[in-house]
Amino acid sequence: MKYLFLSLAFLFGSVLFCQAQQSKWVELFNGKSLSGWKAYENPGCFSVENGTLKCSGGRGHLFYQAAKPFRNFEMIAEIKTAPQANSGIFFHTAPQKEGWLTKGYEVQVDNTYYGVRNYRETKKTGSLYGVRNVYYPTAVDGKWFKMRIRVVENHVEIFVNENKVVDYIQPDHPWRSEARKDRILSEGLFALQAHDEKSTTWYRSIKVRRLPAGPKMPMKVDEAWDATVTKLMDKGFPLVDYHVHLKGGLTLEQAKESSLTLGINYGVAPNCGLRFSITNDSTLAAYMDTVKGQPIFRGMQAEGREWVTLFSPKAIAKFDYVFTDAMTFTDTKGRRNRIWIPEEVWVDDKQQFMDQLIGKIEAIFSREPVDIYVNPTVLPATLMPEYDQLWTDERIERMIKVLADNHVALEINARYKVPSAKIIKMAKKAGLKFTFGTNNKLNELGKLEYCLQMIQECGLTPDDIFIPGPDSQKPVFVKGLPKKITG
Repeated sequence: MKYLFLSLAFLFGSVLFCQAQQSKWVELFNGKSLSGWKAYENPGCFSVENGTLKCSGGRGHLFYQAAKPFRNFEMIAEIKTAPQANSGIFFHTAPQKEGWLTKGYEVQVDNTYYGVRNYRETKKTGSLYGVRNVYYPTAVDGKWFKMRIRVVENHVEIFVNENKVVDYIQPDHPWRSEARKDRILSEGLFALQAHDEKSTTWYRSIKVRRLPAGPKMPMKVDEAWDATVTKLMDKGFPLVDYHVHLKGGLTLEQAKESSLTLGINYGVAPNCGLRFSITNDSTLAAYMDTVKGQPIFRGMQAEGREWVTLFSPKAIAKFDYVFTDAMTFTDTKGRRNRIWIPEEVWVDDKQQFMDQLIGKIEAIFSREPVDIYVNPTVLPATLMPEYDQLWTDERIERMIKVLADNHVALEINARYKVPSAKIIKMAKKAGLKFTFGTNNKLNELGKLEYCLQMIQECGLTPDDIFIPGPDSQKPVFVKGLPKKITG
């Protein structure tokens, strides 16, 4: 009994000790000076301004000089960015005299920086840089936001304004490129990054607490999938499924959890148009309230041809992007075709139907202000066996031309497995951008298998992939809404 009492007392004492370890926060920046910090490259990039730690004026790294390296920890920093700012928080790193840091992980700070010259930067705030990238916006320039980083053994969690954007479990043998072979969990220092002359970022209230050792987290995916995602992220390949619907029982919480597990970013899109739940500016605004601040892209599926008469440009621009398809149209006999429904499609003559379809595609994408052509080249079920014969070179070229002329991206659709590799290669040659999409019917989103296959088969690169642009570039402002609708 005595030994049992002693064991329980020891266990209770250990729990209290661990809790005490977790509750001790240490401020790393005193708001007055850079005491405790040291820059090993371009010290002039770092200064104290109105109680904040300012990173600006060139490339440099500022290290917190801890007497003991950090392994398991939780860090919270308040951050504000100027337009075109690019910065980052490194952990488990070590000093270097010059160059981009090679040891440890970087958590990206970048809301609107799009790169320079031939380099396009698409990784946004909250990214575990080059390993689990975040491509959707999580914070805005000019406003303070909170970043929280938590690392325990093989588990990294990143939160932006308390939205979890990364939940990464490092496998025992993680794939890493030669350039990033030391981007692994170990122990080390913290460092802040100043990126270039035009970039300015401010930090305040940077605090950290050490966490006790814990058990390793079991993998939620197999190592083969982890390697697949990491290889794409390492190249800066935007792995985004822009075509997700909350249908078939899928909830927003389930979609977010799937994104964190698989490493695929999601764009969630409601159906907007005649006979759907979102039919005007007020119902659109009500929907946007439900996804405000969520860690997703916000997409709009523009339904039918009447959608351009139902919403104002200002309301449409609330979405990150707009997409539509050519699966709903009125034929020359006045019949409303919805070609995914066998009972609502009429094919009197195959060639006439195809000629009419390509004409509708040209009319839609030359007039309607959209970013993406989704479910592209899908035919009625009765015609899909003849897909390669019916999509002749002449028809493909006409489709590609109208998309290119109007800067519309072409979706590679995982559900329908379209377009064909031949069409994708022709579109790439013409300079089109591409997106990936599931268009789910059920609550399982899959792993974009057909899209990943087409990356390899068609030689797609990160620069071939569409990323939503700023408001000034949105088609509804650049192109405007048509004054009348057609078919």
